[in-house]
Amino acid sequence: MKGSRPEQAVLTRETDLSKTEETRAVIEGMVDGLNDHRIADIGEFFSESFRWMGNQGCGTKDGLREFQENWQKPFQAAFSDKVCVDEARLYMGEWAAAFGRQEAKHSGTFMGVAPTGKTVEIRYMDFWKVVDGKIVDNYVMVDFPHVLAQLGVDVFNGEGWEAFDKGEKQPPSPA
Repeated sequence: MKGSRPEQAVLTRETDLSKTEETRAVIEGMVDGLNDHRIADIGEFFSESFRWMGNQGCGTKDGLREFQENWQKPFQAAFSDKVCVDEARLYMGEWAAAFGRQEAKHSGTFMGVAPTGKTVEIRYMDFWKVVDGKIVDNYVMVDFPHVLAQLGVDVFNGEGWEAFDKGEKQPPSPA
């Protein structure tokens, strides 16, 4: 046997499949709330102590207030006319997942880039855990390099692996 075999899918192993429809209702309502640009009352869908765990550049938000102050408000300040489009959703017990895009106008400073007025696509993936009708965990990946590329900033300085897709470069040799 090659490689290690760590324990897999620990977080979802004990999910209660009877909770699938409850989870679906919470997530669908929350996405509608985000599309309505709700901040003050978004706690209808999130527990006060929920964890929002994002990728590099997004950060981690501990609790509803941090999410509102350190994600929702800055995000809406940078991007107006925002609409969220989940392209796919999956539900399994207390867990839900989605990927999709937000379409928004770059109307405020974003990561040092002054407002351009451009409409951008903001791609994301979310995984949520719902307990007692509220989101308690939210694992998030937001494609900020793609957003910045649309605004004229190449965070990879020409070294992104997209070049391999076009056959322009050779992949790195294995060590």
